[in-house]
Amino acid sequence: MGAVSPHRARYRRIIAFAARQLVQLWWFELFLPRVGLSRVTEHTRVGRMQRLAQRFHVLAIELGGLMIKVGQFLSSRLDVLPPEITDELAGLQDEVPAVSFADIKALAEAELGVPLERAFAWVDEQPLAAASLGQVHRARLSALDAADTGLGNVVVKVQRPGIDEIVATDLAALRRVAGWLRRIRLVSSRVDAPALVEEFAQTSLEEIDYLHEAANAERFADNFADDPRVNTPQIVWERVTRRVLTLSDVTAIKINDGTALRAAGIDPTEVAKVFAEVMFDQVFSHSFVHADPHPGNIFVTPASGEGTAEGTGWRLTFVDFGMMAEVPDGLRDGLRTLLIAVAGRDSKGLVDAAQEIGMLLPTADTLELERALTALFARFGGMGVAELSKVDPKEFSAFAAEFGDVVRSLPLQLPEDMLLLIRAVSLTSGMCSGLDPAFNVWDAAEPYAARLIRDESGNVVQELARRALRTADVTWRLPQRIDNVITSIDNGTVTFDTSRLERRLDIVMSIGRRAVAAVLFAGMLVGGALLLTPLPALGAALMIVSAAPLLYALFGGRR
Repeated sequence: MGAVSPHRARYRRIIAFAARQLVQLWWFELFLPRVGLSRVTEHTRVGRMQRLAQRFHVLAIELGGLMIKVGQFLSSRLDVLPPEITDELAGLQDEVPAVSFADIKALAEAELGVPLERAFAWVDEQPLAAASLGQVHRARLSALDAADTGLGNVVVKVQRPGIDEIVATDLAALRRVAGWLRRIRLVSSRVDAPALVEEFAQTSLEEIDYLHEAANAERFADNFADDPRVNTPQIVWERVTRRVLTLSDVTAIKINDGTALRAAGIDPTEVAKVFAEVMFDQVFSHSFVHADPHPGNIFVTPASGEGTAEGTGWRLTFVDFGMMAEVPDGLRDGLRTLLIAVAGRDSKGLVDAAQEIGMLLPTADTLELERALTALFARFGGMGVAELSKVDPKEFSAFAAEFGDVVRSLPLQLPEDMLLLIRAVSLTSGMCSGLDPAFNVWDAAEPYAARLIRDESGNVVQELARRALRTADVTWRLPQRIDNVITSIDNGTVTFDTSRLERRLDIVMSIGRRAVAAVLFAGMLVGGALLLTPLPALGAALMIVSAAPLLYALFGGRR
């Protein structure tokens, strides 16, 4: 798919970068192991992955636009990418140089259909924030709009000029690269790259549609309309389009500014507690979650009198609702199945639940995962949340690293909703730990998890009962089935299908022959190189003839 003409150079640069990385992937991960140099592949893998991530980091900063979002998206894909890549990209910040006010003004006037001086009484030419997709300016409503809305000071979020074309160009390049990856078995057996790109495309297109963000903000506000802990900005719909968003100015103390909180007489530890409660309420009560709760999107607003968080004199104020996570019924059912499997310490059931949610691709060989889960249950299964928090961190980290290696070896791909939920919980945990070093996300989640289990307790008991009946039925019929097998053996009527075994033996023999050919190639090549000086003719002949075993090692035995 070609790119839009003004952005052809950008398109080609993204494609060229991806092509270079794929050539390197082919050389190290496919070619070298075929010629017996897998040690080189293993020895250099960590460094290669880190350099790849660093090069992409530089590319994303230089190109800006959607590529910064790509890096942030990839940094959260712990399910499909090694930590060497995700760790490097985790530091990619959504900060870019500001667009000139003249360009912002021209776009806003084209969208609103009136001069900016008529739409607003005043607009600050210095941006409050500049990001890869949009830019925010403080403003004041005109007297007429202020009378209608009851608002004075507002913030105006304006899309970066030309961002639609840049997003379209970047998505076209990403879809092209995903098509390449689909043809590489090493990648396609572990991750559905086209599906990943489409998930990312959907999220990105929603994020640059400010009508969608405004609707999200109102839905979020409705969910917490009667909750004194939470505040949200009011939308000024008369000044909202797909590219311009106007809402009340709710700027206050950033949630991670401990010094400012203490100066306002607010205890950061209490803020951490309430923030965790509010985030888990979104997950378990409303099924609609703010998926980007970083410090720039959460304020602590001092207040007085009633209508504050538990009478503490402050409220949490959420902004930026472009990235939200839904918890649909299908996901809730999958989570229920997960709870049933965990309650029964059923490794096979847990794998089945992961497949039900859509976390495992159909090509997954789940035997190793079942073994790892069995070990997990054996070591930590009998512990409550409080006990888990007391486990030696080194032991927990070592087990997590080993378990993570097993998970990354599988074609595991988290659905977008699950990924956004994990992102929200991860950011919540990090934020709360910064406010309160003694904060434990397990303790914060325990009441909500217990409530979910109580709500589903009837279904859990019924399902466990059904499984027990199935097990009893199999046990009851087992002696008769064994007797039938023995009778068949006595009568000589038992047959065995050995075709699969024979095919596997053929494959093993083919691999053995190709390995011998690879050794012959290496010996003849090295011998020829050594004889080039004393016996040039013989040395050259050996090096030329070595091509025959090389070709057999690479392509021999294929069907």
